[in-house]
Amino acid sequence: MTESRMLYAGRYLGLRDSGGWEFATRTNASAVAVLVAVTGDDEILLVEQFRVPVGRTVIELPAGLVGDLDDPHEELLTAARRELVEETGYEASDVSAILTCPSSAGMTDEMITFVRATGLRRVGDGGGDASEAITVHRVPMARVDAWLAGRLAEGTPLDPKIYTALYWLRHGTPATDNSSDSR
Repeated sequence: MTESRMLYAGRYLGLRDSGGWEFATRTNASAVAVLVAVTGDDEILLVEQFRVPVGRTVIELPAGLVGDLDDPHEELLTAARRELVEETGYEASDVSAILTCPSSAGMTDEMITFVRATGLRRVGDGGGDASEAITVHRVPMARVDAWLAGRLAEGTPLDPKIYTALYWLRHGTPATDNSSDSR
């Protein structure tokens, strides 16, 4: 990648230029953890919150920034555990990274990591921190397609990462072997 220069740095986002291509960058965090969490009752955990850029509430997977609080060197899985409890009120006995990928490769340098959370135990109400108003949805896997279609029909935007999570839950996650295959 060509060296980039900061054009603007705000509290949360910046604008960089690299060889004439402008893109957004995070100024307050190092990564994003996106949680794929299913309860023991076979319910996927989804969250709904108002998103200023689109001016509406959006249905999403629980997620959060890594290193955005007091510890800029926070570990990804530590942040994933923290965000799961904060947003949903559930604690996981195990978390593991599934895949790291760009969130929007043409617009931002942000990388997200999907994290599988298992062994869930309810420890609180969730709902986010003081700056958030998150509604937690526990949607039975057997009815999730109809539930999502219903929300979409009502005009509620859905984050497409939900469908990635559903695919993995139904068909298995991608291989973690990073070796190249020259076929």
